[in-house]
Amino acid sequence: MKIYTLTGDDGTTSLSGGKRLPKSHPRVEAYGTVDELISWIGLLRDVNQDDNTRKALLFIQDKLMVSAAVLATDDPVSRIKPPDEGLLTFLEKEIDMMESDLPKLNSFILPGGNVVSSYTHIARSVCRRAERAVLRLKEKEQVPDIINKFLNRLSDYLFVLARKCGYDSGYKEVKWPVE
Repeated sequence: MKIYTLTGDDGTTSLSGGKRLPKSHPRVEAYGTVDELISWIGLLRDVNQDDNTRKALLFIQDKLMVSAAVLATDDPVSRIKPPDEGLLTFLEKEIDMMESDLPKLNSFILPGGNVVSSYTHIARSVCRRAERAVLRLKEKEQVPDIINKFLNRLSDYLFVLARKCGYDSGYKEVKWPVE
C-alpha cells in the first residue's frame, strides 16, 4: 500500500467511515491537534529518564490515539468507544503524587528550567490548543464529554510534570511577574 493516495490533493480528507471533509473542517482540526499532541508526548517519553513517567506517557499516548480515532470518525457517538472516566482518576493520582514532592505554587511561573521541562510546557500548550479545537467542534457536532475532560486534566498533568522535571534537576522556578 502506498502512503500517498492523491485523494487529498483537492483539500479534503476522509474520515473513518468514508465521509470526506475539507482539511480545514473543525473535526479535522480537532483530531489533527490531538495527533500533534501525541507526537509531543512521544518526545517527552524519549527524553524522560524516569521509567514510571515513561510508562504513564505511553498510556496517555494510547488514550490520545483512542480520542483522535473517536474524533476522526463520521459517527463519533457509536462507532468507536471513547476512553472511560477511570482515565481522569489515573491522571489525578499522578498529579497528586508529583505535587507531593513540589513546593507549593502561589504565583504564575514562566515556562523553562531545562530541555525536558520546556518540552513538557510546549506539550501542555498544544494540549490546551487541542482542548479548544475540540470545544469548537463540540459547539456544532456531538463529541463525547470524556475527551474534553481528558484534555483538560492532561494539561494539568503536563503542567505539574514540567514543574517536577525542573525541580528534579535543581531548577528554581521563575515567578511571574519577574521582579
